[in-house]
Amino acid sequence: MDNERKIAGVYIRVSTEDQAREGFSLGEQEEKLLQLCKFKELEVYKVYKDAGISAKDMEHRPQFQEMLKDIKKGKINYIVAYKLDRITRSVRDLEELISVLEQ
Repeated sequence: MDNERKIAGVYIRVSTEDQAREGFSLGEQEEKLLQLCKFKELEVYKVYKDAGISAKDMEHRPQFQEMLKDIKKGKINYIVAYKLDRITRSVRDLEELISVLEQ
């Protein structure tokens, strides 16, 4: 596994409420995550951006769904996100995502 290419999908999301309340924009998330990938020597396949969309579920986020498809196709093997709640706030969705990643 040490010789495996580390290919990341960078996922950024902000809902309107999040940005107003916490003040971290898509641009700020992207900049910090790209720096992290460089530091961790992860090759970035793509930056997936869902703007103004809640983390309520995974189904209604087009870029998240595209990222899942790319995982299943073997195009990426790492997900990099600013915080876990950028990916999901649902334990059930997290369990489903982990299952997809393990496959």
